[in-house]
Amino acid sequence: MTSTVEAVETPAPGVGSPGYRSISVGLVALIMLVAFEAMAVATAMPVVARDLDGMDLYNLAFSATLAASVIATVLGGRWGDVKGPVTPLAAGVATFVAGLLVAGFAQSMEAFVAGRFVQGLGAGLIQVSLYVLVARVYPAAAHPKVFALFSAAWVVPSMVGPAITGLVVQNADWRWVFLGVSLIVVPAALLLWRGIAGHALRGGIAEPAPGLGRKLVWATLTAVAAALIQYGSALKLAGLPLLAAGVVLLAVALPKLLPAGSLRAARGLPSAPVLRGLAYGSLMAAEVLIPLMLINERGLSATGAGIVLTVGALGWSTGSWIKGRGAISHLTAIRGGAIMIAIGIALVSLVLVDAVPLVVAHVAMAIAGLGIGALHPTVSVLVLEMSKAGEEGANTAAMGVGESVFTVVAVALSGAVFTAAGGSYLAGLACTFVLAVLAVLVAPRFARSAKAGTMEGTAS
Repeated sequence: MTSTVEAVETPAPGVGSPGYRSISVGLVALIMLVAFEAMAVATAMPVVARDLDGMDLYNLAFSATLAASVIATVLGGRWGDVKGPVTPLAAGVATFVAGLLVAGFAQSMEAFVAGRFVQGLGAGLIQVSLYVLVARVYPAAAHPKVFALFSAAWVVPSMVGPAITGLVVQNADWRWVFLGVSLIVVPAALLLWRGIAGHALRGGIAEPAPGLGRKLVWATLTAVAAALIQYGSALKLAGLPLLAAGVVLLAVALPKLLPAGSLRAARGLPSAPVLRGLAYGSLMAAEVLIPLMLINERGLSATGAGIVLTVGALGWSTGSWIKGRGAISHLTAIRGGAIMIAIGIALVSLVLVDAVPLVVAHVAMAIAGLGIGALHPTVSVLVLEMSKAGEEGANTAAMGVGESVFTVVAVALSGAVFTAAGGSYLAGLACTFVLAVLAVLVAPRFARSAKAGTMEGTAS
């Protein structure tokens, strides 16, 4: 059977056309606010921890959000399949706003961490609900354009979020980073609901899953494992017991949340969580090391190093735009995107040689950005195409869990290699390159199933 992955998409209605304009604007506005918060908190956290006298809980403020999002993704995926996307989306927005308010008004670091946990629950529900919403509202031919918008909505905050946050923290109060967003989220959500009201949601509604309770238990254990890995890797030698405990717990819990065959990258849908996790995780792990390398080894300022990452963000947006226009096939976007990420990481490693001009770093990140920009939304499109009606949420949740967990592991692994090698940037980046190469090897296995089905794709 010929794989439909190789076909370039047929012309689709514009996501900005009158029938879809309101809902598209609402989607982008809501995603941008969630993304802005995710990008901004890293800039604000040093001031928050100092103000609340909570440096000992610094890393936990990030781990709590990650752990909560894994749990909420699993819950929201099945909730959306059974009840439709509107109810879990509303719950996600309300929970996200509640978390922002708790964090913004926190008088102790413990309260702030609790707020971050609630934010993570809301963000996880929002993200998976939006994927289900796309499947139920937009025609399949429009999905590449919609997910290109999703990517752009994340890229813009990554470029301007830290700068805006810095201005707010310096000239006002860090609390407005959270309280200010809470004031804007509700109007964005109302705009989205206005658009939803004009559409009949397509697709079947699934029957309640009797095993959902067990899945939530495994999701909680997976979240705890990811948090232990993230927190333990930040403590270096002192964190080795936590790191080891996290790895063991993850090995037991994660397979329960992914489809059978995922960890061996079985063909079709089972390979989606692994592909997205390896591709995104390798690039994110590299971006943790690259600014430090450019500052410490090549003498760039923090601003100069940030510009290199900004070039990568622009590449991501460009890659998504190219894919959204249907200029390249799904297969090209998946295989070529993974290859470009690996090439970009390899090229940026050359900058460790003083004779190599710094412009190579900019070119490298542009290439890697183009690669992830093409690959990331394409995996989302194909996961929806391969899903039965009423199972989009569960399949999207598995993809989201895989991406989150693999990214945590990638960052922890490359950091451990970096430290073990005596602070060798080459060793750390080599680790991320190996992960990107694994994504290249997995990419061809993510082929469209012979028939749609829940995570049971067969070779095309």
